Amino acid sequence: MIDRQRLEAILREAGRMAMASWPGDGHALQAWEKVPGSPVCEADLAVDAYLKRELTRLLPAAGWLSEETVDAPERLSGGLIWLVDPIDGTRDYIAGRRGWAVSVALISAGRPLFGMLCAPARKEFWHAEAGQGAWRNGERLIASTRTELPGARVPAKIMPPEDADLVMVNQPNSIALRMALVAADEADLVATLRWGFEWDIGAAALIAREAGATVTDAFGGPLNYNKPDPRAFGLLVTAPTIHAAAVARLADRAKVLAAKG
Repeated sequence: MIDRQRLEAILREAGRMAMASWPGDGHALQAWEKVPGSPVCEADLAVDAYLKRELTRLLPAAGWLSEETVDAPERLSGGLIWLVDPIDGTRDYIAGRRGWAVSVALISAGRPLFGMLCAPARKEFWHAEAGQGAWRNGERLIASTRTELPGARVPAKIMPPEDADLVMVNQPNSIALRMALVAADEADLVATLRWGFEWDIGAAALIAREAGATVTDAFGGPLNYNKPDPRAFGLLVTAPTIHAAAVARLADRAKVLAAKG
């Protein structure tokens, strides 16, 4: 149905474009806030435009949903859709840190078929295909197999007191890269308790799942894509045997925060 090598080439070129403006290499960059607390930069828009053009050429039948493009309701009428975050982890990108990635997923009937992350500042390329496994730089990924929640590695900069039994590891700003760390057995648990968008997680969710991780919303329910409202409350990516314990620990907090909208 799709030329995977061509798709990978498009993603790598998008990563090259992003690197050409990355302040971490000394480049000047224009950045601003779309709304308070939501940064965007010129590279976001340039990469988004490139991906929309090239991915549409690659698969004209697919719709489009991206963080940096106005939502078009006609995406709901087809079974295929590209789900794109041109630079996931914009804060790290603008600050010249390495924790960002270009994220692209192809969704069919609400489920990811392909997921790719290009993180050129980290010299990483991640990809997965439904039923075919997940890979980073050509090496097959096997997710964390931790069996106990206490001591689980979590990409975080601070930890609530009630989670003091967990272990903090390096946290990229990109939620997609944090999810991928579980796929690579470099973390055991990633959790968010806020409303988030499909484009943030589509590619990495497939990568983590194909590596053997369990991926759900904050309540332990399935993730669905190409919904009229492209949001879900929370995210939970874990080693399979600690998932139930993580859901139970977060349940009360999730209910309170979800109710706030």
